[in-house]
Amino acid sequence: MNGGRLRVLLPRELGEGERDRWRALRSASTAPRSPFMEPEFTEAVGRVRPGARVAVLYEDGEAAGFLPYERGALGLGRAIGLGVSDSQGAVLRPGLVPDTRRLLRACGLSGYAFDNLAADQDLFVPHAAEEHTSYVIDVEKGYEAYENVLRAQSPKFLKTTLAKERRLGRQAGQTRFVFDERDPAALRTLMEWKSAQYRRTGRRDRFAQEWISLLVARLAETRAPECTGTLSVLYAGGRPVAAHFGLRSSTVLACWFPAYDPAYAKFSPGLVLHLRMAEAAAAHGVGLLDLGRGAAEYKDSLKTGELPVYEGAVTRPGPGAALHWLRREPARRAQGFVRARPRLASLAARTLRGAARLRRT
Repeated sequence: MNGGRLRVLLPRELGEGERDRWRALRSASTAPRSPFMEPEFTEAVGRVRPGARVAVLYEDGEAAGFLPYERGALGLGRAIGLGVSDSQGAVLRPGLVPDTRRLLRACGLSGYAFDNLAADQDLFVPHAAEEHTSYVIDVEKGYEAYENVLRAQSPKFLKTTLAKERRLGRQAGQTRFVFDERDPAALRTLMEWKSAQYRRTGRRDRFAQEWISLLVARLAETRAPECTGTLSVLYAGGRPVAAHFGLRSSTVLACWFPAYDPAYAKFSPGLVLHLRMAEAAAAHGVGLLDLGRGAAEYKDSLKTGELPVYEGAVTRPGPGAALHWLRREPARRAQGFVRARPRLASLAARTLRGAARLRRT
């Protein structure tokens, strides 16, 4: 690559020196330090996805860049953890922008697909087909400052949510929030809630895919300065009523899998949970909560800003590129057509919920 050397390794084959260099390159970046871009996330995916690889680019004998990816049929490549990872791309020294297609050829890839490409990815952004919005909560100035922002932009929302939190405590028992819960039973409860939510809304149950369940379980035990599995739980009367599992770096909490017990829906426990997560994150020095891409009413209520992420693929000519197009482009274009038309999107959502009800009967 531009006169340098490249090695393709299994994630577990990375040496500690290479991991340290990866972390140093991440710390030099001005982009938010998403835990999905850390070596620990790639290594965890490598334990459950046999096609996981890392291309290591060298300059003058020193690692200058890393591209984590998964390799499929006909050399089709995809971002590491695609489908669940909320921040994707290469980790490169400042100023290093290899020739993209030469890099793919050196990796033995016919293409590289992404759906949550970070905005600083000069290597791949020119090949994006769509730009999406990732919603964020800024608590850099502390939780009190965040509450002040909410009071200014949506005073009724904050007042109502805090009132529901107090009512939850009165009617269901004293509330308690744990930012970093270590009880495996609480994680199992969250996964059960989330699976039920997926089925209830007609969406594919991610936890029915074994690799995702195994990945979450592995990341729940991961404790690294820039990638820590964090299970947050809101209790009422000693019972969990809402929970969230995500990944945390020193500055970013990536919000990943939130869910709540529908029996307590009238108290909006999911919103209460997110407020307490923001408060705890700020107390731990975290400045940003990334709610991820995809519009949702709760995100509109909680957000303070937005970041762009990108979807698309870069391909090299050949059968692999054609296979990628057939697998992804028709569905992606249909989804984009629906998203751009709110009435059609609402109809599609109702149809999914109706189909889910029929499956349960």
